[in-house]
Amino acid sequence: MDSVWRMTGEVDALGAYEAMAAAHVADEDNAYNSLYERPAMVRLLGDVAGRRALDAGCGAGALAAELVARGACVTGLDLSPRMVEAARARGLERATFAVGDLEGGGALDAFGDGVFDLVAASLMVHYLRDWEPVLRAFARVLVPGGRIVLSTHHPAMTDREWPDGDRDAVELLHDTWDKRGGSYDVRFYRRPLWRMEAAFAAAGLVVEALVEPAPLPACREANPVAWERLTTRPWFLFAVLSAPGGSSASPPRG
Repeated sequence: MDSVWRMTGEVDALGAYEAMAAAHVADEDNAYNSLYERPAMVRLLGDVAGRRALDAGCGAGALAAELVARGACVTGLDLSPRMVEAARARGLERATFAVGDLEGGGALDAFGDGVFDLVAASLMVHYLRDWEPVLRAFARVLVPGGRIVLSTHHPAMTDREWPDGDRDAVELLHDTWDKRGGSYDVRFYRRPLWRMEAAFAAAGLVVEALVEPAPLPACREANPVAWERLTTRPWFLFAVLSAPGGSSASPPRG
């Protein structure tokens, strides 16, 4: 990871993903996504057959495709028009995709209360400085007791890779991603676990589980470097949350 830490500037997720859309789609089967993050999201979401799922920050639709294959009806939202175009190009039945800015939860104003059973937020919340508004919006559009599964950078990973700065604060980080011969500037926010938990509580969400998943066994042969990283140190953290007014079945752990 070729990274430097800095506090200046703001996140430009739209610019970053518009610039690297083609490379990102071509690289969606990399080990970190296809053998680690996506399988964990699918497992923690549980049985999705017949469920209405919001894929928040859907990107090019890789997770949506997994959920549709398991019987879900999916609505995907993403800030990047090029990523949404790629998601639509999959031609998925029972899936619709739209451009929407989830900052502040505003993109969800178009949806009524309780219209989804599940929300999947795959590696998108770390692009937001303030989590509470979007988490409140997720809770509103869910049925009582509906499940949210989100993944984000593990605080131990950001502390390890960016050792400078105030680890107790919400701070902007700067990274450089190399994909398919291109180099892309990506910025996102670090935050400690206690701030994550405070945002969950402020949004009225119940924490069902915090999960540090393992990669699939196939990762050992497919990408030994990723296997060593992902089995010896924290990388992503998953939160399984439930909306007020009900309870969801306990998810698998680990």
